[in-house]
Amino acid sequence: MHQPLDTAALAQAIRAAGFDTLDVRSAVPDRDRYLRRPDLGRALDDASGARLADHAAAMSGAPELVFVAADSLSAFAAQRHAAPLLTSVRAKLEGWSIGPVVIATQARVALGDPIGELLRAKIVVVMIGERPGLSSPDSLGLYVTYAPRAGRSDAERNCISNVRPAGLDYAAAFRLTWLLNEARRLKLTGVGLKDRSGTLPSPGPGAQALEA
Repeated sequence: MHQPLDTAALAQAIRAAGFDTLDVRSAVPDRDRYLRRPDLGRALDDASGARLADHAAAMSGAPELVFVAADSLSAFAAQRHAAPLLTSVRAKLEGWSIGPVVIATQARVALGDPIGELLRAKIVVVMIGERPGLSSPDSLGLYVTYAPRAGRSDAERNCISNVRPAGLDYAAAFRLTWLLNEARRLKLTGVGLKDRSGTLPSPGPGAQALEA
């Protein structure tokens, strides 16, 4: 729960998967206040906001999609599964414009909203460690939000839980790709986007799995 995210090692793994990275942090000054002030975990600190704005200004165009790898209450989950998940899903996103993967510390799910807004992304996916005890200490949750901006509610997101080798494994990438394509087509996420990926044929036994 209190193990910090090794951002340098995670950035190296994500870059090896073919993505650029940016590091940010929330407005939380320390771990004690992270637990007591969830509102601060949903907002960027000033330096991070300026860094994202500068990066957006330097980009030739706005990305359709931005991934955020966040620590939350289980940095171990993000450390272990974010890069393998990105590797699994990347090949299925042909034709998508993907921005840098943002590595966020002291983060809550909603921190993805100002990140996506500043980078002018159409969709943000927050890959975040789930609360230990919900399923497993290494479970990753995926939160998909269309048109991210500060103030979005949880009802405006879609969630995929229990992403780990002993959980959803490769099916997470399959479901995520389905949700992303539908979100782009319908221009929405949340209660208006029902996850019907389970009605489609499974990816099959030869599909790439997340690394243990």
